[in-house]
Amino acid sequence: MKDIDIADLRRITELIKTKHGYDFTNYAMSSFKRRIVRILELYNISVDTLITKLVQPLFLEEFLNEITVNVTEMFRDPSFWRVLRDDIIPGILLNHQKIRIWHAGCSSGEEVFSMAVLLKEMDILHNAQIIATDLDTNILERARAGAFHLKNMDLNEKNYIRFQGTGSLRDYYKEVNGKAVMDKSLLLDVSFRKHDLVKGGIFNKFDLVLCRNVMIYFNQTLQNEVLKKFHESLFKYGYLAIGSKESLIWCDIANKFIVVNNEEKVYKKIKD
Repeated sequence: MKDIDIADLRRITELIKTKHGYDFTNYAMSSFKRRIVRILELYNISVDTLITKLVQPLFLEEFLNEITVNVTEMFRDPSFWRVLRDDIIPGILLNHQKIRIWHAGCSSGEEVFSMAVLLKEMDILHNAQIIATDLDTNILERARAGAFHLKNMDLNEKNYIRFQGTGSLRDYYKEVNGKAVMDKSLLLDVSFRKHDLVKGGIFNKFDLVLCRNVMIYFNQTLQNEVLKKFHESLFKYGYLAIGSKESLIWCDIANKFIVVNNEEKVYKKIKD
């Protein structure tokens, strides 16, 4: 196994920041280090070679793909999706005809398609505007294509059954060349955009922001900054959903939210 020290990590983050404008300095170092080591082993290269290669924009795309890679599933944590369907979304629709949703750090799109299926089954997909963002343009293209490995659909289907959907996931995709290609009509009101949670600004207002299992890769300083952005991005009485291992009770804007569901980590904005 290759090893890397803190000085090498700093060299890498500084180069990426000054040359390409991506800031990884406030990522959780243990997680960032693991992913750098994985890249060194994957390409069988030294730190010096990695730094040389990172000057090249084409290699940077591959690097970002590896650094930001997330293991994701459709209807991951089915109980969370039941809470969204049964409690959160009906609450939003009491006061709004149209629901605006932001999937921040959407990865390869499984969460976005889960949301689209949920809204379709509630017969309100036509009343939803969804924006899905990620740092990695390659993974955004995969999300936009909506083609997932068939072998992953067994787990996705099990999650959907536990979510208690009204039909089967098979209703929403066709098998093409060993892939499950999702029905494109699910994406009619979905916009995929490149957005950097670290350096990107506020670009819209939302009723619901989902950023689940992304901030575990950030240190506390960066988590605090990102949570402030989410607060600014929400309408008053809008909802924020984060990952099961994440929390906002410690951060600067904690008193501007109330806990709606502690188990599923859903919060409601009560103060601007």
